[in-house]
Amino acid sequence: MNGRWLLHYLALGLLLLSAATVWADAVEMSGHFEQGGVIIGRVPPGARLQLEDKTVRVSAQGDFVFGFGRDAPASERLLITYPDGRQEERKLAIQARQYAIQRLDGLPPSKVTPPQSVLDRIHREAALAAQARTQDIPTPYFLSGFKWPVTGRISGVYGSQRILNGEPRQPHYGVDIAAAIGTPVRAPADGIVTLAYPDMYYSGGTLIVDHGHGLSSSFLHLQKILVKEGQAIRQGDTIATVGATGRVTGAHLDWRMNWFEERVDPSLLVPPMSGR
Repeated sequence: MNGRWLLHYLALGLLLLSAATVWADAVEMSGHFEQGGVIIGRVPPGARLQLEDKTVRVSAQGDFVFGFGRDAPASERLLITYPDGRQEERKLAIQARQYAIQRLDGLPPSKVTPPQSVLDRIHREAALAAQARTQDIPTPYFLSGFKWPVTGRISGVYGSQRILNGEPRQPHYGVDIAAAIGTPVRAPADGIVTLAYPDMYYSGGTLIVDHGHGLSSSFLHLQKILVKEGQAIRQGDTIATVGATGRVTGAHLDWRMNWFEERVDPSLLVPPMSGR
């Protein structure tokens, strides 16, 4: 190989290396890399993402979101396919969390262990909620950012293990905010209403708002629901009022979030509550 061709290949190699560096530098991710955390980011337009075996939706502008469940492993693999076809694999470290144990006593036995007569209803309502969370709305409404839907005393936290009348139950996947019945519940972010159900057995008045790309908020135990399925809402809109419906021991809002089937912690997406 003569000197001219050698210089040509060296220049080509440097160009490819420079392009790879530019692509990698163009990947932005922010959020909490811990169990229950949500990651919001941007890649070059046209790039594709895969988190383990899940395809991550990327907007035309390159925006994306994904989340880690309560019991996520110590790491997960993120595969980035850049617009030029080059692939990069990143190992995302996920910090483990310690969860509180919460005891609730004095509940009616029928609310702790439901009678056979209502099991069909429970399964039917659970299927409705699960179906609402499977939607993959392409608009990245989550880019509006998030605010607390209600302010008040935090009476329950994400991930805590609940023991009802002495019997261990599944973990609590939301954040409970104590507030008086009738207190306005405001949309924490832009989105589309995907479920408005007035009276579920466990969660009472139940509202689900999809923030795009599989990220959704659920609001439980509501007194009144003030929006309809399919309605577009903006951050700060009054969407419901606090209630004490379903299985509760007092008036409060149970705010939960999902990234598809992964249950994530909404408190990690909002700033410290004003006045607390």
